[in-house]
Amino acid sequence: MKLCKERVVDARRAAQSCPVARVVSGRIAHRVAFGRPTTQQQQRAAHVAVRVAEASSAKPAGDVYRVETRPLEEGVEKHIVSIFVADEPGLINRVAGVFARRGANIESLAVGLTVDKALFTVVVAGKANVVANLVKQLGKLVKVRYVEDITRTDRIEREMLLLKLRVPAGAERAEVLQLAGVFRARVVDVGDETLSLCVTGDPGKLTAMIKVMSKFGIEQLTRTGRICLRRGEALLERSSGVPEQMAVPLPEAAAGGAAPAAASNGAPKAAAAGARGADVYMVDDADLKGVWDVDNVLSPTYAASGPGALPADFKPYTLSIEVQDVPGVLNQVTMVFSRRGYNVQSLAVGPSEREGLSRIVMVVPGKVSSPDGSSGISPLLKQLSKLVFVQSIQDLTDIPFVNRELMLVKVRCSAGQRGELRDLVAIFRGSVLDVSPSCMTIEVLGKEDKMKAFTDLLEPYGILEIARTGRVAMPRDSGVNSEFLERMSMGRVW
Repeated sequence: MKLCKERVVDARRAAQSCPVARVVSGRIAHRVAFGRPTTQQQQRAAHVAVRVAEASSAKPAGDVYRVETRPLEEGVEKHIVSIFVADEPGLINRVAGVFARRGANIESLAVGLTVDKALFTVVVAGKANVVANLVKQLGKLVKVRYVEDITRTDRIEREMLLLKLRVPAGAERAEVLQLAGVFRARVVDVGDETLSLCVTGDPGKLTAMIKVMSKFGIEQLTRTGRICLRRGEALLERSSGVPEQMAVPLPEAAAGGAAPAAASNGAPKAAAAGARGADVYMVDDADLKGVWDVDNVLSPTYAASGPGALPADFKPYTLSIEVQDVPGVLNQVTMVFSRRGYNVQSLAVGPSEREGLSRIVMVVPGKVSSPDGSSGISPLLKQLSKLVFVQSIQDLTDIPFVNRELMLVKVRCSAGQRGELRDLVAIFRGSVLDVSPSCMTIEVLGKEDKMKAFTDLLEPYGILEIARTGRVAMPRDSGVNSEFLERMSMGRVW
């Protein structure tokens, strides 16, 4: 009996040291060591890997983008949560950690980042009580100005999509261009075998375009999160709206009067500061400053100049990270950046061209080069590649790539100034989305320099609110862009 027990123990040890891979009903079964209990994270990773393998085996990678829509469970609905915070390093990781700890999967995320503030627009599916608890927990974070569930409000929603189609020159490309005109899409790059398009709109429009274009073969897809602004004169901040002073037209330049700077609620800053005073005890103005003194008007860029500008030996790196679509993956990725002291300047999260995967596009400042001559963020890329749910990482900084950003801006506007603003919007190829008696909401698509130039011209009218997506990027198959040509010798003309 003792000899039999020893042989059984030896057999178990041999089985544990020999992983087995098998195929069950056409599905790939991952190697599992006998006697070793798998954790919940490993089971989830194996399940997602099986879904990705099934999607890849059905059709070649990058062939047709297909997503089978499934109805939500009973009692579950999609909620749009707006979070405005005073920005600081590691804040994105803390916000994502609240969702990860409660098992909530972020379906869409758009972050407008500046040096001192950030506006998060998060789309999450869950029951009403679960989302209410999330909002409550987010409100407890340090430097959070307000958190609000704006699902039931009357709002404007916009997303942006970069789409690369595999269509050679010929009849198919002509058909694609006709369909692009129907959806008001713009051609941003043309290659020998591919065509890249950029389109903005609500989620239904973008989904319809993906469905129509899928028959041509989608090579790559990059999509931003959803950004929202309330219609009319209401602002995103709870219990705030446009005061009566907004209805008064701005003084003409000939009168010599300068328009007062608008605060977060549209009132002059001096009036807003005067309304906020101490109750009984005398308090200095310096003691009253804090998170609540940060207005909710984002800048069009992160920091073109000033205190937030990058040092001479630093440059912004654009990274495209493809991850598995599981709860908590964004928290894991952002944790790598926060632990190493990297400050994210732009973040965009959206679905990828393959089912079960999402694409994260980030702009991170780093040194121009490391001591060994490699990229300045090569150690960071090595740490990211070790994460379980990260599928691929691509550094787009030193190759020609197309990048775009979407901005919604609500500006003060009287009835007599609508013509001026409409002409200004046409020059920048923007669109007017909403008009009310005292303000106008405008959509502009382009690069950061274009956003900055446009908002500079809107300053005299009074900017009330800005919502921005992060930057999305995609390699150019044409192999040429302005930044790339700056590093190349073009020869002399004499």
